Amino acid sequence: MAMTPWKPFSDLDKILKEETELLKVDQPQMDIHETDNKVIAEFNLPDLDPEKTEITLRDNVLRVKTNTEKKEEKEDKNYWRREIKRGFFERVVTLPASVKEDEIEASYEKGILKIEMEKEKESQNKKIEIKIR
Repeated sequence: MAMTPWKPFSDLDKILKEETELLKVDQPQMDIHETDNKVIAEFNLPDLDPEKTEITLRDNVLRVKTNTEKKEEKEDKNYWRREIKRGFFERVVTLPASVKEDEIEASYEKGILKIEMEKEKESQNKKIEIKIR
């Protein structure tokens, strides 16, 4: 007769894993980079509706909120897999440099929301030459 190891917490681990999956908040993927005079944030947001999207900047914290509508679906569909996320999304990020709050441009092309923010003068990279004596 084979011995089976006793795992008293295996059921608890399973329950905690399921609860964690239920509480996980889906956030859109994003890239942030900077140039000499701008900070640029790009968000992967297919099906974006600009009327339902809010972009705010306060104290150097960028917040993007949007709601993608669920498509009307027939009940007779027999899904094998459902991975397309729909509903409310919010992404909050602290920017790597101070930006001018009144000089922000947002554009949307091919599923990518691009936000360009002008850096404050003191945040812009300044090249300093080394003097050799």
